[in-house]
Amino acid sequence: MNVLFLVVFLLSSAALVAEDPAAFLPALLGGAEKAVGLCLTLAAVYTVWLGLLRVAEDSGLLRGMARAVKPVTKKLFRTDDEEALGQIAVNLSANFLGMGGAATPAGVSAMKLLGRSERAEYARAMLFVINCAGLQLFPTTVISLRAGAGAASAYDVFLPILLSSAAALLLGAALVMLVYGRKK
Repeated sequence: MNVLFLVVFLLSSAALVAEDPAAFLPALLGGAEKAVGLCLTLAAVYTVWLGLLRVAEDSGLLRGMARAVKPVTKKLFRTDDEEALGQIAVNLSANFLGMGGAATPAGVSAMKLLGRSERAEYARAMLFVINCAGLQLFPTTVISLRAGAGAASAYDVFLPILLSSAAALLLGAALVMLVYGRKK
């Protein structure tokens, strides 16, 4: 993929230099400036939400959430591994808040822990599908990016994101259950 991006960059740079050499450096610097601004915006968003996630973890709120959703996750993932269910709860919570990047470490940890369960293949497939569906109650990253880009109404995407991710989650979970069978 990096090679593809490099080729696209080199070809577009060559085309711009051939067409308007004076515009090449300002375009390059303008793009770099926008990239740095985007990184700072995302860093601020992730800092706030990771801080809240850490407070929730330290206060025991995540453990409480994990206990509350344990019957559902235990049945959905078909595992009794408490540690794996805890990591799944953190992963799902972060994804639910729209912080896909923050959910990754807990998701990787959950995948490793699920590997030692009896129905590892099914549980891992279900976690993968749920993460890919990306059900978000608060699509914070997308809204922050839209607000940072100057969108007139950054929150207009809320309902479409919620509906499309819920549909993807339901269909994906149903397909995992179908492919891996309903046996316990």
